[in-house]
Amino acid sequence: MTEKEKCVAGLLYNANYDQELIQERITAKDLCGEYNQLKNSDTEGRTSLLKKILGKSGQNICIEPTFWCDYGYNIEAGENFYANHNLVILDCAKVTFGDNVFIGPNCSFYTASHPIDAKQRNEGLETAHPIQVGNNVWFGGNVVVLPGISIGDNSVIGAGSVVTKDIPDNVVAVGNPCKPVRNIEP
Repeated sequence: MTEKEKCVAGLLYNANYDQELIQERITAKDLCGEYNQLKNSDTEGRTSLLKKILGKSGQNICIEPTFWCDYGYNIEAGENFYANHNLVILDCAKVTFGDNVFIGPNCSFYTASHPIDAKQRNEGLETAHPIQVGNNVWFGGNVVVLPGISIGDNSVIGAGSVVTKDIPDNVVAVGNPCKPVRNIEP
């Protein structure tokens, strides 16, 4: 089994020393670097480059520079996706965003997790767990979403939150750790 196959299977894999994964990260980061240097007025160039970076996206997508990811091909964004400045998506596993997702500045989505055991960690081993974001979700600024999290439709994640557990549909959730504080009624 290759390191990439282990990653996809959710097993411990070697991200730091596997040449295939290293090269894929270099390619994605080069494309992100190119994207971050484009003029804001070059909307056609920005959209075209995002289509190269991301695995799948809707037609109406905007990510303000700067944007960084690990692989890109593991990111899927639906229609009407908007992310403000300084978005980081560590997409060792799938990160899926539904339609009408709005992300404030300085937000991060991390699928990689490292062993608590120092020996394993020092060997470059890690695991990756997917993140799933529903439709009509809004993230305030400075939100961090940890590996393996699902966030339900129509929910709002308050600024500065660290999402460590799944968030259901139709709630406002805030804090560190992030917890639902009220339901959203139609």
